[in-house]
Amino acid sequence: MIIAGEWTAGAQEEELRSPYDGDVIDTVAVADFGDVDRAIAAAVRGAEHQRRLSAYEREAILRRAGDLADARVDDLAQTISRETGKPIAEARGEASRVGDLLRLSGFEGSQLYGESLPLDAASNGGTNRLGFTLRQPCGVVVAITPFNFPALLVVHKIGPALATGNAVVLKPARQTPLTALKLCEIFLEAGLHPEAISCLTGSGGVLGDALCRDPRVRKISFTGSSETGERITRVAGVKKLSLELGASCPVVILPDADVELAASAIALGGYANAGQVCISVQRVLADRRVVGDLLDALVPKVEAIKVGDPTEPDTALGSLISERDAIRVERALREGSGNGARIVTGGERSGSVVTPAVLADVDPGSSLSQEELFGPAVAVSTADDLNHAIHLANSTRFGLGAGIFTRDLSSAIRFAREVDSGNVHVNWTPLWRADLMPYGGLKGSGIGKEGPRYAVEEMTDLKTVVLHGAS
Repeated sequence: MIIAGEWTAGAQEEELRSPYDGDVIDTVAVADFGDVDRAIAAAVRGAEHQRRLSAYEREAILRRAGDLADARVDDLAQTISRETGKPIAEARGEASRVGDLLRLSGFEGSQLYGESLPLDAASNGGTNRLGFTLRQPCGVVVAITPFNFPALLVVHKIGPALATGNAVVLKPARQTPLTALKLCEIFLEAGLHPEAISCLTGSGGVLGDALCRDPRVRKISFTGSSETGERITRVAGVKKLSLELGASCPVVILPDADVELAASAIALGGYANAGQVCISVQRVLADRRVVGDLLDALVPKVEAIKVGDPTEPDTALGSLISERDAIRVERALREGSGNGARIVTGGERSGSVVTPAVLADVDPGSSLSQEELFGPAVAVSTADDLNHAIHLANSTRFGLGAGIFTRDLSSAIRFAREVDSGNVHVNWTPLWRADLMPYGGLKGSGIGKEGPRYAVEEMTDLKTVVLHGAS
């Protein structure tokens, strides 16, 4: 692991295995509570250094880091694919976005505008005072990241945090530490102060409470399960929180939709990264007048998805992150089919691989619709009309992403206004994200926004300054 910019051995280490074939990829340190204390203590010192850098200097570091990332796309992609079981083509797509995201973070971190305050509009303000606001870094930021996008979701947190003058203690997912460590190396090589970055590897269950509870930490940015997010809110105390949590994203198909377009988009949006994406299509709510046509168009496209070795360039679906997760998904699909739904295609497991599945006649109130599956399956339910579809879209505790397919502008506008979701897409699925856009959920899907322009606000504190002249 890396503590205060230095490679550090742990009291213990563990093997990291490929989720696809079980081969040993590497060994990594297992951090303990002493490592947590050393990392946070270093970050306190690193934050003092960081806040004294000019915006120009911080942006220069992020630009250099972006250029280094561009030169290492292939290496990052190979690491991502080995750690996650993600097809190499998807891994390369992820790695290729890192450089631009770092440069964008650096730019947005340099644009911390304040505003003047009209104090003379107050009855006690007078004309001998001048007020304005400014933003300053939070200090020590803890970033806890998931396995599914081990490069992008790390950079979406630590890029804006470093660009705004904070120091970061990074805790990557236990399954994907190598990508995070390579990214930390890039930051250090780009000239980041050593004490501004640490990367602790090991169990989040063991380390998470210690990282989140520590009063020296002023900001926590977490992406993961809703259950873990709720625990963080209980243990963190008075801190700034950004929580990107679970989802069960709906896609509505109205009778006037382009069914072929919808089927093609769902075949992409439901199965990328083996469905292990928060904004993956999980629920399809098709008007009863078009549900048959949709299934006829969708099933052949899903059956054409090439499943297999993630290292092969034409593989479109590799393994889940573990065999345990594959068993969980297989069980959920079997239970769903036992509760009135029918598996139209797929859902067969071999080790950690589950073939892409389509289920029809799914009860919208069943766990297959109400809970996050995080696997390569799409559950198709029937809606009576737009009113019913909006009701079903809002019927879960989540609100991260939603989509609608329709040619009617009025229906699209109504859907956008009435569906409780942080991201709404018209004539596409939720599985689309530009790194510059605001991203985050409503309801049980979390609080706060990512996307560099929005994350820099999350990573800073607002301060009001009043200058008092002579009376």
